[in-house]
Formats: sequence, structure tokens, C-alpha cells
Amino acid sequence: MTLSGEPEKLGLIAGNGRFPFLLLDAARAHGLQVVVAAINEETDPKMNERAAADAGVRVHWLSLGELSRLIETFRAEGVTRAVMAGQVKHKQIFSSIRPDWRLAKLLLNLRTRNTDMLLGAVAKVLGDEGIELISSTQYLEPLLAKAGVLTRRAPDEEEEKDIVYGRAVGQAIAGYDLGQTVVIAAQACVAVEAMEGTDATIARAGELFRTLDVGAESTLRRGLTVVKVAKPNQDMRFDVPVIGVATIEAMKAAGATCLAIEAERTLMFDPAAIVRAADDGGIAIVVK
Repeated sequence: MTLSGEPEKLGLIAGNGRFPFLLLDAARAHGLQVVVAAINEETDPKMNERAAADAGVRVHWLSLGELSRLIETFRAEGVTRAVMAGQVKHKQIFSSIRPDWRLAKLLLNLRTRNTDMLLGAVAKVLGDEGIELISSTQYLEPLLAKAGVLTRRAPDEEEEKDIVYGRAVGQAIAGYDLGQTVVIAAQACVAVEAMEGTDATIARAGELFRTLDVGAESTLRRGLTVVKVAKPNQDMRFDVPVIGVATIEAMKAAGATCLAIEAERTLMFDPAAIVRAADDGGIAIVVK
């Protein structure tokens, strides 16, 4: 509650996928009113239905390039705390979006245009305008992965070797803010995530392996291990590693047999469904 007795308002900058809806539901369960800044290029249109069914939710649609309008909307609604939830595809900054003067100035002043630089700069602009950007896991702590083997099957010896190697590679690329996912086979790197996203990276690894002519005499196993890591200095306000059932389905299609993620720094959307899907596909999931 605010000093006036009104429920506190939370601004929600909504990207794509389920993440914004989960965070919205969690914030409402905490008694917060939620002002959603829905992105035309990314946010699921079902956000309108969610708002229509709940008087505590207001939705404003804006373009990805309208940083000034985002600030004006939150200030008009009395929002002083906001959260980012849901992916905004990094490739969008190279698309046909037309940045307003504030975003154009921000982009011109960036040394590099990786995720941390771009979103960190947006967070600073919001902060300068009196809008604090808070951790995207603030209301979703129960969904953070806990250490242990989650599936019926644990990683075998070869998969464990791939995990060790994959974590070393993954942490190295994450340090450069290139991506969070690597796909490994027989302690060799098959695919590295960049702008395309986790599921597309897994699919690319599967396609590559399907083109290989490996006879019965080969000593290399064909199973793929997917390793997803947080950045060395992960800013929990944005770009937190996330997996869902779609991740497992992408692994099944690619022929991947093992998934390794980081404890307390990876969000699992619908953990029970993720584990069921993995068990059904014979996939091992380990959290370290």
C-alpha cells in the first residue's frame, strides 16, 4: 500500500512468451496494481483479455522504439517501480522499428549494442526519470531452479563430461554477452547461441548433426547436451536465463539427451510439466 492507502502500482514492460503473464499474476497475488507497457512487436495480444478480466491491470500498447512514450505512460500512471519480463528479440534493433529521439540518442551513445549495454542504458534512463527497474525474479522466486537432478534419469558419464566442458564454454561466451546456451557433443562445441535464441540454437545443432555421415565404426556418440548459463555478473533485472516446455520439445526434435542449467539463476516456467516432458523423452535435467 502507498501512503494514500491505494495499492502500490508496478510497471510491467512485457516482451513475448509466458513470462509477462506469470509475473503479472504473481504481482497481482501480492496485491499490486499492474500497469502493462505492451510492445506491439512482441507482446501476446492475449494481454488485452487478461486486463479485461481484472480491474487491477491496465494495458498500454506502444512500439519498441517509443522509449519517451514508455516513460510518459508510467509517470502518468504514477509508476515508480517497474520490471522487465519476456524476451525482446535482440535482432529487433536491426529491424524496421523507428526509434524516438530518446532511444536514438541512447543507441548512438552505446559502445556496443549487446543486451547488457542496451538494457542497462534503458534502466539508467528510467532511473533518471524516477522509475526504478527491479529484479525480474522479484515475485517469481519459487520458479528459480534448485540444485539437483530433476529427472528420473541422471546424466551419464559422457554427458557429465559434456556439461563440464559446456559450462566453461558457456561462461566464456556469456562474459561477452553473446548468448547463454551452448550445445555440446563428445566434448566438442556444436552450436553457440547468438541473436537467434535458445530454441533456434538447439534446432541448428540438430540440423548440423543430421547432415553428418557417421557410420557404425564411429567412436563419437551422437547425443547432444544443452548447457544454459547465466552471465558471470548476471543482472537479475533483465535477460535472466529461462527454460520452458518448449525448450524440452526443441531438444527432442534435435536429438538432445541432456540439459544442464544454473541453480538459483534460471527460471523454470511450469517445472512439473518440464520434468514430465523430459522424462517422456528420456532427457536428463541437472541443476548445478
